[in-house]
Amino acid sequence: MGASSGPIDLTYNWVGFVSLAIFCVAYLVVIGEEYLRLHKSKPVLIAAGLIWAIIGAVSVKHGISEAAEHALQRNLLEYAELMLFLLVAMTYINAMEERRIFDALRTWMVRKGWNYRALFWITGILTFFISPVADNLTTALLMCSVVLKVARGDRRFINICCINIVVAANAGGAFSPFGDITTLMVWQEGKVTFIQFTALFLPSVVNFLLPALCMHFFVPKKSPRPSDEYIEMKRGSWRIIGLFLCTIATAVAMHSVLHLPPVVGMMLGLGYLQFFGYYLRCSLPSTLARSRAEAYARGDERALKRLGNIVPFDVFSRIARAEWDTLLFFYGVVLCVGGLGFLGYLSMGSELLYSHWSYTQANTALGLLSAVIDNIPVMFAVLSMDPAMSLGQWLMITLTAGVGGSLLSIGSAAGVALMGQARGYYTFFGHLKWFPVLLVGYLASIWVHLYLNSALF
Repeated sequence: MGASSGPIDLTYNWVGFVSLAIFCVAYLVVIGEEYLRLHKSKPVLIAAGLIWAIIGAVSVKHGISEAAEHALQRNLLEYAELMLFLLVAMTYINAMEERRIFDALRTWMVRKGWNYRALFWITGILTFFISPVADNLTTALLMCSVVLKVARGDRRFINICCINIVVAANAGGAFSPFGDITTLMVWQEGKVTFIQFTALFLPSVVNFLLPALCMHFFVPKKSPRPSDEYIEMKRGSWRIIGLFLCTIATAVAMHSVLHLPPVVGMMLGLGYLQFFGYYLRCSLPSTLARSRAEAYARGDERALKRLGNIVPFDVFSRIARAEWDTLLFFYGVVLCVGGLGFLGYLSMGSELLYSHWSYTQANTALGLLSAVIDNIPVMFAVLSMDPAMSLGQWLMITLTAGVGGSLLSIGSAAGVALMGQARGYYTFFGHLKWFPVLLVGYLASIWVHLYLNSALF
């Protein structure tokens, strides 16, 4: 993915200034999403349309409409690959949610009756290891629901536990192509292979552990009342988990072995899920009849209740429940950044960052920037600039853009989502109090990466 630029430089022209202002205003609205109660996709969709309308008008005037069209088509192709990949992943996550897999995990954890400090560590560790597969946003929401269920209004514990979950989700998502949109972007662009992401495991562990160890001593020494709530997973749950793992393996094989875009493997995996949904529907009558006969024969009341979990499965209803706000936000960001790249701003940014600073300094600064600006536009801009970096530096920007979002509650999708889910308990200023500790974890993870992976630089 190279930096898009037309035959003329418009960075110091009114066209560039207006386009840049439109993007900045739109992103200020995105940052205020929690307070404005406005979906983040809306301002960037408007901004993308306006920026490319201005570019189109100027391109026609200067006779470079073909260059503008080519740049736009390339951005659309990049978006289409990532959007379809994410859509399949979201469909699988929604399917697992509909089969009550996450609810069953949540109630299992609540029933254990762990004390607050044990729950603090268990939710953090599970978040760290689940987010590389199930994505950091979904995992953070799942673990936050556990904390809210157990703490029952304990503001201090909920806040500190949510901070730990956000840090763990972003750190866990940094060492897997499936953990975050930014890691997926880097993987699909071929900058880092699937196996090479494992080099970020130990830096990610440090990023999670250091703040968690500091926060541990401030977790209240309480033991909540255990719950006897029980939720049973619906029919086909374990097989859907297996299909999801097969889909991930297919995508990796397509990219690593056949050198095809990973989205081809993901769409094949969607076919797996569709056929399995067809099987569940076709076999439903016989399964109900057999289960009913067995339940009555044994006089098992619990088995009779379980009949309610033998229900049909519709793949397209799961697709409809995908995070369309996130997908449309991603569209707006790709086109906005692509438009600014066409105007010459990405070339300017690359010159300022990677020519005047060292790669390490630039990538560290971009990670800090991602605490304020979502890491998606930061990473897309870097990929569009396409600086001639070593593998170690590409891994570094992947790490910093991912874990840098943990420094502030607004720096990542996980943080913003938890502020909404735990409204009044987990807040911007509650997270900000721990900024020095989180910054130490951020810088330590960079040092560990530079030290352990020095051969990659």
